[in-house]
Amino acid sequence: MLDHSNLPVPTVFLNGLDRQCLSHQKPYRPAAPAWCHGNVSHSWYEGDTTLHPWKGETSPHYTGFKDDGKYTWVKSPRFEGHPMQVGPLAQVLIGYAQGHKLTHKWAGEAINRVSAISKKQVTPVMLHSTLGRIAARAIRASMLADLANKHWDLLVKNIASGDAKIFVKPQFGDKELHGVGFHEAPRGTLSHWAVIKDGQIANYQAVVPTTWNAGPRDENGTHGPYEASLIGNPVADAERPLEVLRTVHSFDPCLACAIHTFDPDGKELIHVS
Repeated sequence: MLDHSNLPVPTVFLNGLDRQCLSHQKPYRPAAPAWCHGNVSHSWYEGDTTLHPWKGETSPHYTGFKDDGKYTWVKSPRFEGHPMQVGPLAQVLIGYAQGHKLTHKWAGEAINRVSAISKKQVTPVMLHSTLGRIAARAIRASMLADLANKHWDLLVKNIASGDAKIFVKPQFGDKELHGVGFHEAPRGTLSHWAVIKDGQIANYQAVVPTTWNAGPRDENGTHGPYEASLIGNPVADAERPLEVLRTVHSFDPCLACAIHTFDPDGKELIHVS
């Protein structure tokens, strides 16, 4: 899981999830831009390369749906070679693993309420689920509400001190420059990567939250978060795969979301949108 937090929690990633991960034994490490890459082995773009965003290419090559080949317009972002789930769940679990007090306050409140309703003791590890992703949005909203007045006061005091500048004109010069901006958007980690040459944009790539979560298999056959979350997910009625739709929707996709189910021979059974 990857989080570039707006909260007072460092940008880190959490590799794996178990009880040790959530017991403050530091299973996380700081994240650095140099560790991000994208693969297009199963995406409708030219080639099958793995490139850093500053060297990223976006050359469309549509082949139709091929289960053992290319089957999506989404690329496969990787962090140190691993797929990463981003979004409120990642932020909550990473904050919890770090012992962040505000995360513990509201995650504890959510866990207690779900436990009372279900009459079953829910644990932080159980948040890694469809329901957990939905609950994490409520947890994050509660955390931000707690911080809203504090941030407003800081903003007003800063402006009152005379710092009202809202734009700084860039100075590029003649050198080739590489820049990146990270932000924790509502759907998760968002980054924009730019290469400036001779004062003009030579390359620009955006690695958005839905790309992290919806990415297909990479060159090693490793599934992205959407795909991994559906493996072993029970479906009551194959002709009405609402469980599949519900799980994918829990990531809050920023795309036209439709579910197609196929039999082992590739025949489409149902299309739910």
